Amino acid sequence: MPRRSILSANERESLLAIPTAGDELIRLYTFSEVDLALIRQHRGAQNRLGFAVQLCYMRYPGILLGVDAEPSAHLLNMVANELKVPREAWNDYGHQRAETRREHLLELQAAYEFQSFTTLSHYRAAVHSLGELALQIDKGIVLASVLAESLRSKGVLLPTVDVIERICAEAITRANKCIYAALSDQLTRAHRQRLDELLLHKEGSKTTKLAWLRLSPKKPNSRHMLEHIERLKSWQALDLPASVEHVVHQNRLLKIAREGGQMRAFDLAKFEPQRRYATLVALAIEGMATVIDEIIDLHDRIIGKLFNAAKNKHQQQFQASGKAINDKVCLYSRIGLALIEAKKTGADPFAAIESVLPWEDFAESVSEAQVLAQPESFDFLHRMGDGYATLRRYAPEFLNVLKLRAAPAAKDVLEAIEALRLMNSSNAKQVPADAPSKFITPRWARLVKTSNGFDRRFYELCALSELKNKLRSGDVWVQGSRQFKNFNEYLVPVEKFTTMQLADELPLAVPTDCDQYLHERLTLLESQLAKANLMALANELPDAIITTATGLKITPLDAVVPDEAQALIDQSAALLPHIKITELLMEVDGWTGFTNHFTHLKSGDVAKDKTLLMTTLLADGINLGLSKMAESCPGTTYTKLAWLQAWHIRDETYNAALANLVNTQFRQPFADHWGDGTTSSSDGQNFRVGSKAQSTGHVNPKYGSEPGRTFYTHISDQYAPFSTKVVNVGVRDSTYVLDGLLYHESDLRIEEHYTDTAGFTDHVFGLMPFVGFRFAPRIRDLGETKLFIPKGDTVYDGLKPMISGERLKIKQIRAHWDEILRLATSIKQGTVTASLMLRKLGSYPRQNGLAVALRELGRIERTLFILDWLQSVELRRRVNAGLNKGEARNALARAVFFNRLGEIRDRSFEQQRYRASGLNLVTAAIVLWNTVYLERATATLRNHGQEVDTLLLQYLSPLGWEHINLTGDYVWRSSAKIGAGKFRPLRPMPGA
Repeated sequence: MPRRSILSANERESLLAIPTAGDELIRLYTFSEVDLALIRQHRGAQNRLGFAVQLCYMRYPGILLGVDAEPSAHLLNMVANELKVPREAWNDYGHQRAETRREHLLELQAAYEFQSFTTLSHYRAAVHSLGELALQIDKGIVLASVLAESLRSKGVLLPTVDVIERICAEAITRANKCIYAALSDQLTRAHRQRLDELLLHKEGSKTTKLAWLRLSPKKPNSRHMLEHIERLKSWQALDLPASVEHVVHQNRLLKIAREGGQMRAFDLAKFEPQRRYATLVALAIEGMATVIDEIIDLHDRIIGKLFNAAKNKHQQQFQASGKAINDKVCLYSRIGLALIEAKKTGADPFAAIESVLPWEDFAESVSEAQVLAQPESFDFLHRMGDGYATLRRYAPEFLNVLKLRAAPAAKDVLEAIEALRLMNSSNAKQVPADAPSKFITPRWARLVKTSNGFDRRFYELCALSELKNKLRSGDVWVQGSRQFKNFNEYLVPVEKFTTMQLADELPLAVPTDCDQYLHERLTLLESQLAKANLMALANELPDAIITTATGLKITPLDAVVPDEAQALIDQSAALLPHIKITELLMEVDGWTGFTNHFTHLKSGDVAKDKTLLMTTLLADGINLGLSKMAESCPGTTYTKLAWLQAWHIRDETYNAALANLVNTQFRQPFADHWGDGTTSSSDGQNFRVGSKAQSTGHVNPKYGSEPGRTFYTHISDQYAPFSTKVVNVGVRDSTYVLDGLLYHESDLRIEEHYTDTAGFTDHVFGLMPFVGFRFAPRIRDLGETKLFIPKGDTVYDGLKPMISGERLKIKQIRAHWDEILRLATSIKQGTVTASLMLRKLGSYPRQNGLAVALRELGRIERTLFILDWLQSVELRRRVNAGLNKGEARNALARAVFFNRLGEIRDRSFEQQRYRASGLNLVTAAIVLWNTVYLERATATLRNHGQEVDTLLLQYLSPLGWEHINLTGDYVWRSSAKIGAGKFRPLRPMPGA
């Protein structure tokens, strides 16, 4: 029987823990009249209290309270209050004879039909009950929690945690065998031979074929595109059985692929055959999907580079001709004046021209003007032809290797792609006269359609450009891709959604009846419009005025910190002890044990050497990298750090460790001065990419001309950075706002969220209420952001400058209501990420019904928000304060991420994610450490007789780093001896 540990110490403790929150205690332990009648049959306060407590433990967590065990203080207080007996009566019950307690247990089991988990049949049934779930996930705490809940629902008392762990481990082992069989049993001898060849060295190379296949692409150019296409062809040549990727759950498939990806070919070759082939199949499925997505991304970026190059050439040409154009304009201005004067006086117009310059010179100037003149459209597309050779080098292979499918909206583009494939296969130089042309937009038509038929260059350029757009929007998808699948495949299956809808089980925070929802929102909208209109007419909007002449004017908020608060900030900062970053991480780990979450990918064990693990984490956090960290940290080597990173550090372990720190911050009493953990903000921070990573970066004019990456981070009102994500600088921040709110693992319950202008779109506004958040962005140029009102005769003169001439399309919302519900349900359940859906819905040129309907919902919510903003200075202050915290956190992050000139130099996207996660983890540790010591600093001030106004504590911030040494050798040895539960001494008070 499996003996490996699948539960951490914290998980074992939490599995049978008694809740401490008041509402949970009430829900679980409130007695019914039947319960109270049975309890009252026992004589004496101690017997009634003891009997009731035993009942509570048998119900939840579903165990017998041991003879020598003390009940939870929270539970004991609640039960004593409920029964109106003193809690001290428990002490008398605990000293009763053992027979009394045993009699009570037997009575409870008989009265409530509780069963003991004692037989082999119970054990086998428990293992069997977890079989389906274990095929989907192998996370021990999830399986154990489901098992415990299942036993409770059946009235079966839980066995010991050791037994629960053995049951879960056996269920996982059985599931693994089933998964290995499902992935390998369909393979023929030829399949197995081709898979085994992946572990051999590639001809003429020192690396294995598998390692070569898993390499990421380099720069976005035709040569590297062709190299990556060769990789995809090699994956496809495996010719795995059809639909083999669907025979096991995607979570388990990804886990097997990750494990296999961390192993050397030598280690994989030693696996027993069934497991070896299953692992190689998982690697092949994931590898193929990754390569397909990377090829499409390369194509997207190459097209983008060609567009940018064409635009730049166009601008340079125009600028170079600027003087000549200006001279011609001046000349023709003089000629025009002469002609006007000639008409007034009746003089000869030709003589008027010749009075300015000789006729021959005039004729020559017209010829020169024709050369200088731009096309009527003044477009740069004609310059795209200069880059045709780049596309042509890889386009035939690119189109042949991808298995494209299309929705009806993109059928014409797919037909054009088929025409190009035929031309490529037959080496045709000309585009057939009957080639598909419906996909050609008016902008391209002037170049593609000529008097002699289609221009081959521009026909192909147009088709490949439109293919890029359709892939982005989801109208075209690719078989085998992850990021470019059929739109519907991302969503909850229609049958499951319909069942949930009929059972009223949709996990949404709004009424799911369309009429009810629209009635509530439109009634509120009309009420708010009327109220704001009256206030605007009476000039009673607080610190705001709306006029026809100037539009909206809002008085800026006063952001000055009171002098008393500044003095407290300075005094508290002066008391914080100087500390090295290594010492800080050790101390925080001593409080929280966050390093325990970095478990081994395969065994689930915690890292044996915590200092080595923290060295690896710090290498990410301060952007030093493993090689340089090994040189800066005595006693370690690159090999040790690389092994730890490979097996213990990944996205889920980073997320769990971060949640630990955020939860600890959330429970710090001192953090309540900054907020209650129900509001948050998010912002993107740009980092340049350099060296080998330069080819992975994107350029955004907002950040300059150098390529970069954005770390998009969410921070709570208590300064805890609870989510971070690496994103493309060219994608709008709003795409990722919901991801951080929905998919973090902390105990925060965010209700209201703030962003700057880049963080909002109407689609985000529309989705926010459905998934349970109030959205409050700080919108730049708010006066230019229009209010949308329903159709009707109501006139709002006071708001007229801000009201859009376009009315809300309520019919569109009604027509696509079920699609909106299905989309929101899929996002809330995590079937698909919000960012992926928002990116597709917002992509040009998709204007389908769902996108328009969601936009109309967003316009309702945005209008309601703006009306609230106009009427509430408190809302403006709240949003401003929240965003200021995020900006201050960015300053701390910039200071921590100082190595390599603050540049990201890792080419692998996985390594870039680790950099962002490491940075966020280190900043979260600094925030927590500062919070703890700021509380001690203010207590010290009070102890020295200084009065500290509690209202001023909100101005303190745990984001300072002047007292933290971030540089030098990274030695894991504390300069101060700190006992368990103790703290390092503060710096002395000035003058003390």
